[in-house]
Amino acid sequence: MRIITAILFLSLAACTAPQAPESPDAPVRQFPDTTRYNAAFLIMDGVYNTELTAPFDIFQHTIFRDDIKAMNVFMVAKTLEPVTTFEGIRLLPDYNYLSDSLPPIDILVVPSAEHHLDTDLEDEQMLHFVRQAANQASFITSHCDGAFVLAQAGLLDDKTCTTFPSDVEKMREMFPHLDIRDSVLFVHDGPFITSAGGAKSFEAALYLCEHLYGAEVARRLAQGLVIDWDLEKVPHLVMK
Repeated sequence: MRIITAILFLSLAACTAPQAPESPDAPVRQFPDTTRYNAAFLIMDGVYNTELTAPFDIFQHTIFRDDIKAMNVFMVAKTLEPVTTFEGIRLLPDYNYLSDSLPPIDILVVPSAEHHLDTDLEDEQMLHFVRQAANQASFITSHCDGAFVLAQAGLLDDKTCTTFPSDVEKMREMFPHLDIRDSVLFVHDGPFITSAGGAKSFEAALYLCEHLYGAEVARRLAQGLVIDWDLEKVPHLVMK
């Protein structure tokens, strides 16, 4: 009887013993489907909700479309601790780009953040990551003032771009050598798609999907989010 009691006690102890925490360097999410595009979203404290969630929604919904190369979407930051958006939502990054081994990035998304016109542009670690990711990515997209990050990283030299409408002049002052356009919702030049941001971030994301998958898939993605999508009606610029 004493032996049985001891065995039961040890079994219960094993079940209730605290588990060792995951290594902070371990990725939070795994992507077993390596046939998909990997779309990385760069986040930091002060990131704006819409410029993050609009393209995230569009890209994530590609997994519900048949016969296309869909997208794995994930968030990267310089920490695995919660990141707080400008509007107060707390996000958990999937990877720490300073210490984790990231999946190969096919699409880099740079949403706007509160300090993209000032202190974020002094973050050399973040700028270094953006340059490295851009070197391997097929597409680099920015929304709103995310274009300032790309410009500061030297990625928009000799490219045509745009940004948040009321910040166009500020960007021209800070980067006078760049060709910065207004009166358009997005510009596609080479691997770069720069967007005016806000709710129009949906349009830039839908454009990339139309570029990759065709008009019918983009229309169905838009329909799933109750968005009227007709590229011909969207003011944009595609450089040849």
